[in-house]
Amino acid sequence: MVLKAGANVILTTKGIDDAALKYFVDAGAIAVRRVKKDDLRRIAKATGATMCLTLANMEGDESFDASMLGSADEVVEERVGDNELIFVKGCKTSKSCSLLLRGPSDQMLDESERSIHDALCIVKRVLESNEVVVGGGAVEAALSIYLENFANTLGSREQLAIAEFAEALLVIPKTLAVNAACDATDLVARLRADHNAAQTDPKQAHLRWSGLDLTNGKIRNNQAAGVTEPAMSKLKGIQFATEAAITVLRIDDLITLEKPEQEGHGDGC
Repeated sequence: MVLKAGANVILTTKGIDDAALKYFVDAGAIAVRRVKKDDLRRIAKATGATMCLTLANMEGDESFDASMLGSADEVVEERVGDNELIFVKGCKTSKSCSLLLRGPSDQMLDESERSIHDALCIVKRVLESNEVVVGGGAVEAALSIYLENFANTLGSREQLAIAEFAEALLVIPKTLAVNAACDATDLVARLRADHNAAQTDPKQAHLRWSGLDLTNGKIRNNQAAGVTEPAMSKLKGIQFATEAAITVLRIDDLITLEKPEQEGHGDGC
């Protein structure tokens, strides 16, 4: 019934009996067994197919509807390295694709997978928020300068909290510089000077795009260099860090339970 419906590629999570395999060979169809269910879901979504759990219908008979079939331009088995892989090319319903990573060791492949996953998540966040901000510590340095100037306008003890918040924001550019083996003190000082000039002198407003160039160990216009970050991720990061700090500050009492002292035993024990 599946072959009569027009199927020429069949994928199943179970095994395929030799008697059933003969029908596929005679029909010139590709049959793949022991496919992971997650892979089946992806292939079904990409080709427009519907996963079929049973051939039974409401009347108690068996049937197969051709509308459950998906379509693709080509399904071919190719050898990559020491493995033989099945490629589904030209899926009709979506522009999905798979990334095939190859490397000399499992550790390098894991690191490559993590890097690609991070990059895809960044693109996803950009598409969700439709806004980006300049990277390289530019946002943190600009916020730090703004909050320091704002704290000086207050005459209450809130000035201290705002000043400390401004100081804490500089941890990001300092950490970036240290991880790049650069002089963090010098770079952060020059970065703060640029953003201070951008906020106080209208003629130097272009310096608000200044960020860290960790490759060359200097300050540059990161907007022109294309170093950007999703605005949503930056905003949520600052919000979550602030909420965590507030939660810690709300703890005004600490109770510790000391371990009970063990009773002494006699010499004969």
